[in-house]
Amino acid sequence: MRAPLTLALLAALAGVAPLASAVEIDGRIDPAEWEGAQRITDFRLTQPLSRAPAPQPTEALVLATPQGLAIGFRNTQPASIPRTRQFAQRDKGGPMDRVNLYVDFDGDGRIGYNFTVLLSNSIIDTTITNENQFNDDWDGDWRHATSEDEQGWYAEILIPWHIAPMRTGADGQRTLGISLDRVIGATGERASWPAVGYTESRFLTAFERMQVPAYSQALLAITPYASGVYDAVGKGSDFDGGVDLFWKPNGRFQLSATVNPDFGQVESDELTVNFSATETFFSDKRPFFTENQGFFDVPFGSLNNNSRLIYTRRVGGQNDDGVGSGDVTAAIKVNGSAGGFNYGVFAANEADEVGRDFYAVRATRDFATQGVGAMVTRVERPFLDREANVYEFDHRWNPTSQWAIRSTVVASDVDEAGRSARDSGAQVRIDYDMGNRWRQQLYLLHLGRDLQLNDFGYLERNNFNYARYDLARRVTDLPADSIYAGHDWHYAISRRYNDQGVHIADAGAINRRSELRDGGNEFVEVAAWSAGHDDLITRGNGIVDVPSKLFLYYERFRPRQNGGPWTLYGEAQYAAEGLGGMREGKSRLYFEPSYHVNDRLSFFSGMEISHNPDWLLWRGGNLLGSYRADMIVLNAGSIWLIDDKQELRVRLEAIGLDATARQAYRVGTDGRALRSADTLQDFGLRNLGFQVRYRYELAPLSYLYIAYVRGGSLFEEGLDRQGSAGREFSDAFDLRDSEQLLVKLSYRFEI
Repeated sequence: MRAPLTLALLAALAGVAPLASAVEIDGRIDPAEWEGAQRITDFRLTQPLSRAPAPQPTEALVLATPQGLAIGFRNTQPASIPRTRQFAQRDKGGPMDRVNLYVDFDGDGRIGYNFTVLLSNSIIDTTITNENQFNDDWDGDWRHATSEDEQGWYAEILIPWHIAPMRTGADGQRTLGISLDRVIGATGERASWPAVGYTESRFLTAFERMQVPAYSQALLAITPYASGVYDAVGKGSDFDGGVDLFWKPNGRFQLSATVNPDFGQVESDELTVNFSATETFFSDKRPFFTENQGFFDVPFGSLNNNSRLIYTRRVGGQNDDGVGSGDVTAAIKVNGSAGGFNYGVFAANEADEVGRDFYAVRATRDFATQGVGAMVTRVERPFLDREANVYEFDHRWNPTSQWAIRSTVVASDVDEAGRSARDSGAQVRIDYDMGNRWRQQLYLLHLGRDLQLNDFGYLERNNFNYARYDLARRVTDLPADSIYAGHDWHYAISRRYNDQGVHIADAGAINRRSELRDGGNEFVEVAAWSAGHDDLITRGNGIVDVPSKLFLYYERFRPRQNGGPWTLYGEAQYAAEGLGGMREGKSRLYFEPSYHVNDRLSFFSGMEISHNPDWLLWRGGNLLGSYRADMIVLNAGSIWLIDDKQELRVRLEAIGLDATARQAYRVGTDGRALRSADTLQDFGLRNLGFQVRYRYELAPLSYLYIAYVRGGSLFEEGLDRQGSAGREFSDAFDLRDSEQLLVKLSYRFEI
């Protein structure tokens, strides 16, 4: 473990007062303001992950002040390396020159925050959990500024102490975890201190430890909102209002509350087509539900970042009677620390007789190389006469700098209409850095047959056992004339079966993620599944024998070159996953060019075309249908960042899908899909989503929105239907199920 660096001691040795004065955040690093700051110059390459000294000098200044944690960057960048000054929407990054501050305010490696400042002074802020899982739903109130000259560019950041809950320090000191990095957009090179990349299995726990004075700030913020909607289709208007409250009297306690939280359509979900047995995951941008939610983010059930024990979109989601969405009356969240424990309490209430009540309590305790946590959630659903309780315990252990072990045990106890169901699940992830650019990961997962987490959480499926071994190798010693700067190779094998012993599939995959010297990236993967069984597609009406499967995928992104106007992104995919075997797979192409008129105005147009000769769908009971399907998807729009306060966004999505019936199948008792004389109907689907949104930032986290929204969806089925994907796509632009004008005003008052 690294020895803590004491800023106060360094300041004393330098002959300055340990209590630093305020730093003016103007992007110009004044030596007098930064006197006594710790200076960091040992930045090393982590993209590509060679850990070699950074080719371009970078100096960072770290200074704890009563107003907050101040960070300054001096980034040397000669004229021979182009600077990318492109402006970006909040939380929308890309291949731009930027700097990152990563900070763990408790220094325990459990929750971190990432603050990014682009050369254009645009920003990104995210939370970090589970070592390296980033979530940009959260927005914080912090200060930032940039400037530049012939030698390079400069950034100043100030993070107020009230931005997150923090444990009480000891002897007037607080231990932080800190990491810093700088990215050059034109080359894609990332230089970090300490020399740890965010893609490594240990990131959050590898931050450098620093001791700073245990400053504390109190804050009371009240954010009322009002919104009005005019519906041009329904010929009606609706007005609504509510308030969010944030109170932090000290570092040990933080309360967030909301009354009638906002559900305005200023952040629209992407259009999707999903006929599968698993639910589509959507992120949550509602301010109350993102504030300090990282403490409750317990990933469980898969290696991706979606499966979790609390999925806040459940609150206010579809009503239990299937009509409309839940009306959230109020919700409250408390985060704090006491007696060496961190704790959190969450409660939300929905109105009306179909409303639900959501509750969660979580506590954690951390030690030198280990940490434990536990959580209990409860959902009461009177309309269904259902009560669902989930109990969770997690443990993390870093015995050495090479090992990282994470384990979680979960149990559910559900009572519905007098019938009870109880079951459990567990997962463990073991990461081992072997050195010499090799590393391994073993992931084991068990989900019981009756484990039920989706009253409050998000779990793709239960009744599942999964084992996966991954061997990875980094390659960074490439020739100077190579178009690639580095590769990250992964070789994985896995096995899947359910609790009844049904073998789902074995699989093997090889993939390579590459950084290119043009600042872009590339990803390629080849994967194959053995013959096995599908136990989900019939929704409990039989298990289907399925043949072996083949997956091929390629992705490439190329940023703007030498100040040129074009950004290019493309994907190509082949997925053989029906009953026809590897020769009848889905082919999919997606291409999205973006044209930048200047650094503030850009247009993009993404087009997807796919063809699936053997699309296998459930048609009820044990009936399956194979379809020949074609789909066209458009994702286009423009972004105009008028100035630092104003933004105009146009977004258009359209989908056209045509499916022609090929063959009906009945699932036999032995699992074979038997050809059937059942009649299948062709069908078509069209979707439209269009939004023009203007946003004006009145003050930090205070906005005026004016949005025009139009959309619709149409599903048609019938043997006499004459259609094509092109016709469905063109007809989608005539859809007008809804057409609304929305005005929303929110203003944050700080007391």
